[in-house]
Amino acid sequence: MHRPPIKHCRECGIAVVYRLPDDGDTRQRAICTLCHTVHYENPLNVVGTVPVWGDNGEQVLLCKRNIEPRWGKWTLPAGFMELGETTAQGAARETDEEAGAEYEMQDLFTVMNVVRVSQVHFYYRARLLSPVFNPGHETIEARLFTEAEIPWDEIAFRTVKETLEHYFDDRRKGRFNTHVIDVA
Repeated sequence: MHRPPIKHCRECGIAVVYRLPDDGDTRQRAICTLCHTVHYENPLNVVGTVPVWGDNGEQVLLCKRNIEPRWGKWTLPAGFMELGETTAQGAARETDEEAGAEYEMQDLFTVMNVVRVSQVHFYYRARLLSPVFNPGHETIEARLFTEAEIPWDEIAFRTVKETLEHYFDDRRKGRFNTHVIDVA
């Protein structure tokens, strides 16, 4: 499922055609038939955190979604990266907006290529500084879960489930790695 193709020029509003640009590019692009602007379509970045609580990070913070898609399902605090921010800044902003959590950012944990929807997901580990949360309007509830308590059948997205599985697996091993994954 890819995003719908561009139909009109963002510069002048005239219809575009898909063809190879005259500059030697090897991919078909949306090109304006009037002003000849070339429109590039690139993946969207999703950024978020794996916020953990406890001396050994035994609990993970999940947020129950108050928005579509997947209203009422559980997720890690995450969302689309905004212009003008790094992946870490976006992950921090999303954690603030969705969970209202106090935390310390840690290392990049997972990078997931989700080609079928033209997205790349970046999750950072984060150490919670308090078990008190003040979730924003996109979240019904923010709550801590141990691995055994996680409602695995109610997880909103495959990338979240895989990130959680990698987190608990690395935790058992006693070391955290960065995981790069292609999600079918």
